[in-house]
Amino acid sequence: MSINPGLALAYYGDDFTGSTDALEVLSNAGLKTVLFINIPDEKTIRSFNGLQAFGIAGTSRALNPVEMERDLTAVFKAIKFSGAKQVHYKVCSTFDSAPNIGSIGKAIELGLQVFNQQRFVPLLVAAPQLGRYCAFGNLFARLGTSKEGVIYRLDRHPSMSKHPSTPSEESDLRLHLSKQTNLSTGLVDVLDLELTQTEIDEKIDREVKYHPIILFDGINQHHLQKVGEILHRETEKSNQLFSVGSSGIEYALSSFWKSKNKFTQQNVNVNNIGPKQTLILSGSCSPVTEKQISYALKHGFKEISINTSELLVVEDKENRLRLYSYEAIAYLKEGYDVIIHTARGSNDIRIQETNRLIAERSTTFKTSEFYGNALGQISREIIEQFGKIRLVIAGGDTSGYIAKKLEIEALEMIHSIVPGAPLCKTYSKHKAINNLEINFKGGQVGAPDYFSRLQQGI
Repeated sequence: MSINPGLALAYYGDDFTGSTDALEVLSNAGLKTVLFINIPDEKTIRSFNGLQAFGIAGTSRALNPVEMERDLTAVFKAIKFSGAKQVHYKVCSTFDSAPNIGSIGKAIELGLQVFNQQRFVPLLVAAPQLGRYCAFGNLFARLGTSKEGVIYRLDRHPSMSKHPSTPSEESDLRLHLSKQTNLSTGLVDVLDLELTQTEIDEKIDREVKYHPIILFDGINQHHLQKVGEILHRETEKSNQLFSVGSSGIEYALSSFWKSKNKFTQQNVNVNNIGPKQTLILSGSCSPVTEKQISYALKHGFKEISINTSELLVVEDKENRLRLYSYEAIAYLKEGYDVIIHTARGSNDIRIQETNRLIAERSTTFKTSEFYGNALGQISREIIEQFGKIRLVIAGGDTSGYIAKKLEIEALEMIHSIVPGAPLCKTYSKHKAINNLEINFKGGQVGAPDYFSRLQQGI
């Protein structure tokens, strides 16, 4: 028995910004899609008439393996019960993960325990639309997602090689994954994807004899459409197919579905999109976000820098956060747009000082949760006191905690801004938060003028 036999796909995003990325791809492909913050029950799913796909925005990228097992087992069982044909564990397109935090290997093991009737687990990380390419098992990523950005091998990427929690030390995803699971990974490479479908099927048949995970390369749309067809056909053999990867999974499937006219394009409501006072909350350390903050400040935004080390030691943290809120409200009342941030790039002195204090206090302290809850409380106070604004949240690790602090229950896409970060509307029982325009942006997403574009609704 399943909740909705018409569900084409359901996914769990290991961070919030990545979850809205998949929401955008599916919505643009013509599927009525909703992103939930918590595991939806049967009544909630049925309340969205004509629902064809849904996502669950998670925080597993910031969890250790024990916490992942606690959370993901329940998620996977709920998705299995939903009846969705395609089941996707959605990871960041830069494969952010490590054995001790956000382990993709652990997620695959847990998925296989629940979805155990399939031949293999497809792994697709390439997303050319986002500047992510995989060749002979090695991942390459553009710095930022604008076309002017330089493409780097992952272990030499200026941002990912210095990621504060999961720095990239290996670009071969098979080797990267081998540190997180004993399950071996086979490969269908870029040359294989140029073969006929019969020859590709024969390669897959050979690989699955030895490997329970199969990584698919991809450097262009042609490759993704071929992988999409493979994913679609595998559901005929296993009823539900559990796969792992970036939004390349959605790009691949939607490309194949479009070629078969499987779904009718949905119209999104863009009538009210235009300039609006904007509040930026940034928990990102990315150099891409750093350039975006600098650009916005030069074009009229006001800046509020969070003293993160002070928040760790101050006795009355609630009152200190409230003072940041009041400062932002004062700027907004004067007609300014506001940026509140915990760092301006990976070399911000606040990062080193805060990490030193954390190391002295606790070995289990989660900076993403700490920053996320703080930024969430500040923004909630601002919205309750000032009113509805356009809210932009930058930083994948912190964004999920901010969303939960705001009591957001679900999101639906309003309009595409740049690939990977759509403008959405919120569903919430909290009147001030319901029907709020909101945008979640990963650290690597967007050109330098990104925040200004969001303010204009472009």
